[in-house]
Amino acid sequence: MIDKRDIEKPVSEEFGIFREKFAEALYSEIATIRKAIETVYHSNGKHIRPLLVLLTAKACGRVTPDSIHAAVFLELLHTASLLHDDVVDDTRQRRGLPSMNALFDNRVAVLIGDFILSEALVRATQTGQVQIVSIIASLSRQMAEGEIKQLENAQEQILEEKDYLIAIEKKTSMLLSACTEIGAVTARATPSMQESCREFGRLLGYCFQIRDDIFDYFDDPVVGKPSGNDIREGKVTLPLLYALESTDEPTKAPYLKMIRERDFSPENVAALISFAKERGGVEYAMSRMAYYKEKVADIIRSLPDNDARESLLLLADYVIERKK
Repeated sequence: MIDKRDIEKPVSEEFGIFREKFAEALYSEIATIRKAIETVYHSNGKHIRPLLVLLTAKACGRVTPDSIHAAVFLELLHTASLLHDDVVDDTRQRRGLPSMNALFDNRVAVLIGDFILSEALVRATQTGQVQIVSIIASLSRQMAEGEIKQLENAQEQILEEKDYLIAIEKKTSMLLSACTEIGAVTARATPSMQESCREFGRLLGYCFQIRDDIFDYFDDPVVGKPSGNDIREGKVTLPLLYALESTDEPTKAPYLKMIRERDFSPENVAALISFAKERGGVEYAMSRMAYYKEKVADIIRSLPDNDARESLLLLADYVIERKK
């Protein structure tokens, strides 16, 4: 397994500055906000997105003060989106710990998400770069559309891979794409290099979300959510989509019935997971993830040859090999 500390090495000093500024950004004099924000610290993830910003900037030239600002506001935006997602999905755990809406309530979780989102937008404007603000404004809309598209897919039982990809592009890929594009922008990269960085971030987002979706088919406590959680919410992700698309009508009929009637009892969820596995759904999802990862690697190799570029290649491997 790849050690994330090895990935961070080319930007270890800048990453330390990011952590300090991220903590400062979450501070409030209001006691309820401070108490709730502690939940964010305790369940904080791997900071993949700010790492992408900093490594991309370094690979394209150098990390600037705006690169660090960008790392902070993009992680703030991501954090706010997680809080809102947990309310929408009624998720009670995140990374094995109680979610904010479970510890407090939906009102607090939504308002803390709004507080963090507003801080992200303030910090984005402080860069003074219209291009960056424009990317963030578009990103916020795309992420909202992605969540709504995913809800639409679940409610209307839309069971096609193309619709799944539309949802994950808006929900996940566009954020990673913004990280890599803004990293390049802050490094004063050429327009063509900015375009390359935007594209590898978008494709890396596919890898990231497909990997997350594969976790749902295995009972692994380190993931922080129970196996089959997506299915229980009516979300038909790539492994199950492939199993349904590649199976004859009589065989898949009982599974389609469960989905269309939203009959997600523990027994039916287990049956759907088994069906997806037996029909090669997980293997198919992994093959698609590997396909996108190779495209990511090809683009990264076109960047200037330096330590940060090598770390970006390592990060792409890390995304598909991670266990949580």
